[in-house]
Amino acid sequence: MNENKSSKFTIRGAAEKLSENGWTFFFFALIMIVLMGCITLAVFFTAVKGEEEVMVPQLIGKDLTEALLEMQVKELYPRVSLRYSENPEDKNKVLAQSPAGGAIVKAGKRINLTVSRGTVVDKVEDFSGWNLEDVRSHLKTLFTAGSKALIVLAEPLYEYNSAAPGTVLTQDPVPGTTISDQITMHLVVSRGPANETVTVPNCVGLGLNDVYAQMAANKLVFDFDSTASEEKSMKVSMQSVPAGTSKETYARVNLTMALPEAGGFNAPISGIFSAKLPDYPFPLDVRLEAMPANGAAYKLVTFKHPGGNLSIPYSVAKNTVLILYVQNSEVAQITVKSEN
Repeated sequence: MNENKSSKFTIRGAAEKLSENGWTFFFFALIMIVLMGCITLAVFFTAVKGEEEVMVPQLIGKDLTEALLEMQVKELYPRVSLRYSENPEDKNKVLAQSPAGGAIVKAGKRINLTVSRGTVVDKVEDFSGWNLEDVRSHLKTLFTAGSKALIVLAEPLYEYNSAAPGTVLTQDPVPGTTISDQITMHLVVSRGPANETVTVPNCVGLGLNDVYAQMAANKLVFDFDSTASEEKSMKVSMQSVPAGTSKETYARVNLTMALPEAGGFNAPISGIFSAKLPDYPFPLDVRLEAMPANGAAYKLVTFKHPGGNLSIPYSVAKNTVLILYVQNSEVAQITVKSEN
């Protein structure tokens, strides 16, 4: 009887203890679950937050090496682009940045830097032997309208020389001079040989195309006037200087063109194109082009001219536009009408 009571007591005690331990285990498991949830949330929000936020330093005007070191401290990374600048002292300096200095960004962000690669030219070139107009064109390509021209041409000095007219003989500063700021270039340019002479050709009776050929081939200035004619095409009827006469280069010789009578509706119109040019220090390239009302433009004649009064005969279709160029720059134009 006592043994049964003892056995019942033992079983009941064990059950009570198990019940107590079960609640302990339950609460322990609950606490662990809550703890793991907190840890998971902490990790999640840390990941969402990402990199530390930093302030972008002001880098404009600083040397690239210095700028890179400042970015390294902030854990920022550069994306560099290079361009020419106007000031030689800007070479390797930061000209622009994005984002701007003072902006707040996350560490690890790339900052766009524009860095000067220096000026387009840093030393004076050797222009000896160049044509003066080629020097001017070359400098225009180096220094655009929106940039500071580091080389400015002074009015050239001209002297007679055996070199072709317009050829650069000497320059100051000399080739290889370092450009640290804007400089003024002084050039001595050839006028051509002194007292050079040319023999006047016989132009009487020549047609228009042959006249153009003489204008291109001879170092003379042909001035033109006109007279009425019963001929069907333009011809030279008279010249002011006899053929075979020796004249200084680019002396003026007057040619009188016999103009044909006006033809039908579609007949060419003949006349004399006239313009007043500045006096040039040496003869420049001159070109007269014709642009028909229907069709492509074409060249009539190319020759050299020292400036002043200019005249050129023509025979073109009605409403053709005649355009005069000096050194490839347009200086005058007319539209040919029947009354020209």
